[in-house]
Amino acid sequence: MSLDKTTVTAIAHLARIEVPEDELDHLASELSGILDFVEQLAEVDTDGVEPMTSVAAMVLPRRADAVTDGGYPDKILANAPEADEGFFLVPKVVE
Repeated sequence: MSLDKTTVTAIAHLARIEVPEDELDHLASELSGILDFVEQLAEVDTDGVEPMTSVAAMVLPRRADAVTDGGYPDKILANAPEADEGFFLVPKVVE
């Protein structure tokens, strides 16, 4: 894919970066090279290849799903500026 100066200027505007006029041709060729490489990657046959999170086979460590703290809501609500029937009361912020 080949990019021209107008397209590079539009991309720079969207990215909120200032690119001097004399660098537009160089930047256009570099961005075109990047897009050509991405197009090459799209041609790779990935049928039957499972997605992976790492190049090394690994299993993510998991912890037991057990409650290790809590069970004392009265102590927690004692710190609240205002509480009612086991719930925190907060001031209304939306009218």
